[in-house]
Amino acid sequence: MNTKENNKFVRRLIMCVVGIALCGFSIALFKLSNLGVDPFQSFAQGSHIFSRLPLSYGSYYMILNFIMLVIVFFLDKHYINIATVLNMFFVGYIVDFTVDLFKRFDVIANATVVTRVILLLSGIVLMCFSASLYYTADLGVSTYDAFPLVMADKKVAKFQYCRVGCDFVCVTIGFLCLYFSGTKVTSLIGVGTIITAFFMGPLIEVFNVHIARPLLNK
Repeated sequence: MNTKENNKFVRRLIMCVVGIALCGFSIALFKLSNLGVDPFQSFAQGSHIFSRLPLSYGSYYMILNFIMLVIVFFLDKHYINIATVLNMFFVGYIVDFTVDLFKRFDVIANATVVTRVILLLSGIVLMCFSASLYYTADLGVSTYDAFPLVMADKKVAKFQYCRVGCDFVCVTIGFLCLYFSGTKVTSLIGVGTIITAFFMGPLIEVFNVHIARPLLNK
């Protein structure tokens, strides 16, 4: 690997790490807003609540992703790379840390609707930015992102339909887990879920064009 290629790989790695860290932070903002999380998080957090296991969300998230990683490995392992592993080990703990930090400083105890909307909008923008960074870095995808990609590769349907289908399944499972655990459904499934399911793509592309790709290719 020559110097130019080495420098580009370092940039890709930095973009990947920063993107995944910001992804965890953005998920925490969604959770703190109490206005809905993205489809996969509605499944992950909903099933965590339903399971009643004596585990932090970070530990549960890691175990859940490891199970999904094994499935992806046997379906199509070429989607597994550095980003997959980093996402599995760190995102859940970053969410735990951020939520605890906000609660420690009593930021959301009596949050107004305006505060919650600001948290949600900040989470949406940050999630799109983080996704742009780690997608552009092209060092693998999360285990959840791999499922619709594998389905599309196997000609189940076009990628966008596979993604919407996976999102729908996650939201449905999340809803059922919350309902049967006696937890308020709108704490995880709400306007934030709808926005992330249908409207993130265009904003991610804006960040791709104006920030992520220029950073990678400068």
